[in-house]
Formats: sequence, C-alpha cells, structure tokens
Amino acid sequence: MREIKDTKRAEVHIGFDGRVHKRYKGPLAKKRFENEVSVLKYLDAVGCTFVPKLLEFDQEQLYIVTTNCGQLAPKISEEKVSQMFKALEQYGVRHEDAFARNITYDSHKGCFCVIDFEFSTNLETGEGLTIEDAEEYMRQQREAEKNG
Repeated sequence: MREIKDTKRAEVHIGFDGRVHKRYKGPLAKKRFENEVSVLKYLDAVGCTFVPKLLEFDQEQLYIVTTNCGQLAPKISEEKVSQMFKALEQYGVRHEDAFARNITYDSHKGCFCVIDFEFSTNLETGEGLTIEDAEEYMRQQREAEKNG
C-alpha cells in the first residue's frame, strides 16, 4: 500500500487495488469516524457522485475503505473550490473543512471530487462535527485535566 497521509488524526493509504484505507486516531477519533461514515452513507443515498463511496467500515478498529477519487488538485482556483463546496450543500451536506486540500481530481470520471468528511454537517438533520466543536471539546478536556 502507498501511504498518502499519516498525521495525529488519521493514517490514509491507497491499496494496490486503488481503494483508500483510512484509520482514525487521536482526539475524537470515534466521533470523527462515526461522522464520516454517516455522511458518506447519506451522500450515497441522495446520489451525490463527486464524493468517495464507502465500501466497508469497522467501528471497533475505527477503519474505513472508500473508492479512490483521484489525486489532490493543488492548482485548483478558489472560485472552483467555492463552487465544489456549494454543490455539496445542494446534496444536504456542509463540509466544515472547506479548503482546497479536500478537493481531488478524478481523471477516470473527468471531474473534481470532495473528500474527507470527518468535519461535516448533515443539513437535513443538523448532525455533524465542526472543527470548532472539536476544539471546544479539547479545551474542556484540558481544563478538566488541569482541575483534576
């Protein structure tokens, strides 16, 4: 497998079969995993075609496998980034980490795609996880540890 990302929050690899393997770790790993699984299932159900498809997941291992959405798109314009995240909202999901680093280009499909739904909100239900929520949770954890 080829390593794509290994950070405090996740390890991402692409398998020899092209599928993307992601393991969650670090703060709020379980919540981020659950959020991404929920959002990807929802987007599949509503027919969104420019996001990865969830192929399998393991809640105990905090592990998912998705389809591959191509390569990062480093030269994408800010206008196109904005269009992609607005298009996603048409499918009922707000990406809470709406930056170019979460846009890929899939040469097989011939289109840009949105990835990485750990921090996103289902607009229909209001469920989700924002980066601000995660930072507040971490602040509260540090405060609780400090106060013993």
